[in-house]
Amino acid sequence: MRRYRDDEVKVMKFEISATRLLLSATVVGLVCLLVLVQKPADEVRQQDPAHTAIKVEIVAAEGGYQLLRGGQPYVVKGAGIDNRNLQSLVDHGANSLRTWSVDDGAQPAEQLLDRASSLGLTVSLGLEFSSERHGFNYDDAVDVATQFEQARARVLKYRDHPALLVWIIGNELNFNSENPKVYDALNDVVKMIHALDPNHPTTTALSYFDTKALNLIGARAPDLDFVSFQLYAGLLNLPVDIAKTGYRKPYFVTEWGSVGHWEVAKTSWGAPIENTSSEKASNYLKSYQEVLQPHADQAIGNYVFLWGQKQEKTPTWYGMYLNSGEETEAIDVMHYIWNGRWPDNRSPRVSPIRLNGNVAQDNVSLEGGKRYSATLDVTDFDDDPITYRWVLRAESAAEQVGGDYEELPEVIAGLIEEPTAAEITLLTPTLAGGYRLFVYVYDGQNHAAHANIPFYVR
Repeated sequence: MRRYRDDEVKVMKFEISATRLLLSATVVGLVCLLVLVQKPADEVRQQDPAHTAIKVEIVAAEGGYQLLRGGQPYVVKGAGIDNRNLQSLVDHGANSLRTWSVDDGAQPAEQLLDRASSLGLTVSLGLEFSSERHGFNYDDAVDVATQFEQARARVLKYRDHPALLVWIIGNELNFNSENPKVYDALNDVVKMIHALDPNHPTTTALSYFDTKALNLIGARAPDLDFVSFQLYAGLLNLPVDIAKTGYRKPYFVTEWGSVGHWEVAKTSWGAPIENTSSEKASNYLKSYQEVLQPHADQAIGNYVFLWGQKQEKTPTWYGMYLNSGEETEAIDVMHYIWNGRWPDNRSPRVSPIRLNGNVAQDNVSLEGGKRYSATLDVTDFDDDPITYRWVLRAESAAEQVGGDYEELPEVIAGLIEEPTAAEITLLTPTLAGGYRLFVYVYDGQNHAAHANIPFYVR
């Protein structure tokens, strides 16, 4: 193997550095050229009355803060949405939605904004900002500059849309993050937005009430207009956390709702115990009435999670809809919160499942290849005829965190006798391990309830 002289090494290092510098300049130059090419289209859009920005601002009011839109007080009645029919939001009394990205959603941002505007909805638009936990390196000046220019292009494209309410720059940048330079990059984007778009405030959404992140933002991203928090069971502790730290600034709560799967009790083999849809609905109402409503002078906006459906530990943990489209009781609660009255027809209420006479907290352990009964209690406010669907799946082995995509375990068929009955007989699998029995209860009015119970086959 050849050994290089010190002077040769210095030359090679210089050439590598020069090449990298040239690459950086080329990337930034190309992006700037694209922006210049797009500028006339931007100017044309600004002259279009259908795309005229409505100014949004935060003002001091009666010892707290208030959000103004078009000079008028604006109370956010919002939900995080998975791009289902926006009409359902309007039908239940909402006036706003939030997204997690501009370009990576289920439909293009322009289409979403136009549809929202036509329905009288505003949008707190998620602006892509890479997370350290997904491999982004905030020490890499080239990648940071590229991300900056991508954000700039998105801001230029959507800054004048009348549906735009707030820019949410990044989602949970503090989660599993160690490099404080992320907040330097955040502040650079905030300053860019302030220069290009004086009509819309900027925020970033933090995972929980993170005092370390708040201090870093204060030091490294002082231009950020306000901070947002994402809290589940922890939302009920937010007033205490704020009082302890003396935090006096306005904030959004950009995710809240069901108790998180990391916050609940677990079985002896580590399976999280999920609340029923009725228990979740009660938690939604409690969270709003005890925290968001009485502290609205500081909590100037909130978005309930999730106006849709997703697989995260289970297919029912966070979604307010079933994957088949039925609404659950949590939507009844939001209808009540947003309108001051309950919907004309309400979802069924359910108790926890009893499997072999036991509930999940009893650490249900069963023999393989044996038959056991399972049932639950159901009530319906409207006395609608009730139907049932029982489903068996293996316990999810997914190890993803932070809401990252998970695969849904397959249905295990043929082990439930009469799976549409109110009470069923389950033939347990012969393979030892963790399983979960689900039941879905329907009222025939596009409403449903759900419950599940983890059990272990020994």
